[in-house]
Amino acid sequence: MSTQGKAARSATGAAMSKYDVEVEARLKALEAKAHAKCDGGGGDDARVEQLIAALKREFPAKFADL
Repeated sequence: MSTQGKAARSATGAAMSKYDVEVEARLKALEAKAHAKCDGGGGDDARVEQLIAALKREFPAKFADL
């Protein structure tokens, strides 16, 4: 007797086990959280600009071209 499985497929078309499907879903959720944190923060950019301005004031000859 033959049974026809409904295995999930990866992006490359390879069959994935139930465990693989669960791990893939968890990985995508973690990546979404990690990338959401990185996007549009802006706070770090302001801090970098402040540091550059301070360096230019303290050491104008060395950091004038920043």
